Amino acid sequence: MTNGIFKQIEKELLGLSPERGLEWISDRFGKRAKLSTSFGVEDQLITDMIARLSLDIEIFTLDTGRLFQETYDVFDLTKNKYGLSIETYAPLTDALQKLIRTKGPNSFYESVENRKECCFIRKVEPLQRALKNTEVWITGLRAAQSANRSAMRILEWDEQYNLIKYNPILAWSEDEVNAYIHKHDVPVNSLHKKGYPSIGCGPCTRAVLPGEDPRAGRWWWESSSKECGLHAHQAVA
Repeated sequence: MTNGIFKQIEKELLGLSPERGLEWISDRFGKRAKLSTSFGVEDQLITDMIARLSLDIEIFTLDTGRLFQETYDVFDLTKNKYGLSIETYAPLTDALQKLIRTKGPNSFYESVENRKECCFIRKVEPLQRALKNTEVWITGLRAAQSANRSAMRILEWDEQYNLIKYNPILAWSEDEVNAYIHKHDVPVNSLHKKGYPSIGCGPCTRAVLPGEDPRAGRWWWESSSKECGLHAHQAVA
């Protein structure tokens, strides 16, 4: 994609609400546009928009094999409420079996390198497969979630995956998210009410304390950036 085409798409989208922006993306790209969902509250909000507006956008998720039962529960609730087909990508069996055979099931606690290796096998590599033949990757990222995400833009060119990354609710506040969820009766992971603003794999996520950063509950034993590699900010416009 040339810089000129990207700038034209950016010009079309920046003045639109998330709903109108998703409609525009659907009309132009169809199923070459995909929403990645982890069934967190922001992703659920965008899923509701896609379903309510009957948009031709594919929704997919990454099943790492170590998700909370509450996440699988909201997965089921979402499919039943909206009648959606949600594509599911799992880790490659051989890579996962080798990791567990050589390092055990909890190697991610031992070092940042081991944790990133686990994240790569369970999340990053499946994402690479999910994003094949994709032109627009839609996310539920919000700037308030972390310092890394505060530097992102609503529309970016992602060099890592060679596609457009669209973050329609990047500028939304938590209050705006909650108001939408309440208005449209969107299914929400029950862990959010138990102090989990960010929900990943069960062994790697804890509730956060009042006043803590929303990402503090992810890989809490580390002092490094709280990202798994899916959304490392290396996109450029």
